[in-house]
Amino acid sequence: MKLHELKPNDGARSSRKRLGRGTSSGQGKTAGKGTKGQLARQGGKTRLGFEGGQMPLFRRMPKRGFKNINRKVFAVINVQDLNRFDDGTEVTPTVLVESGLVKNEKDGIKLLANGKLDKKLTVKVNKASEAAKSAVEAAGGSLEVM
Repeated sequence: MKLHELKPNDGARSSRKRLGRGTSSGQGKTAGKGTKGQLARQGGKTRLGFEGGQMPLFRRMPKRGFKNINRKVFAVINVQDLNRFDDGTEVTPTVLVESGLVKNEKDGIKLLANGKLDKKLTVKVNKASEAAKSAVEAAGGSLEVM
């Protein structure tokens, strides 16, 4: 097979319908939309979820609770995860992302006190629990909340 012998399969490429080009074209006058009615009109479609005037499903379902649009979502790490760093390292959010410990920073990073810390580190995070703060300081390091 050569480049000049290439062609699409039969029926793979059909010419487009030329609508409203006279009665003899087969798609003239009403352009395949039938006579009158909602679907024959310009812009005559219903919105998503419309059920013909019946109360739509999303309005029939009960609504519960409250969705806070100002909610902050924090990426969570534990004190035991910080053992991978060397003594004296300054652990910042950028260092945590580069090391792969945090994939997505979200609205900040929160340190929790799960596990035991064996290294002396300077930790800078957006939030920390009281137990995590005391765990870092007990290991000889310092914790700064940014």
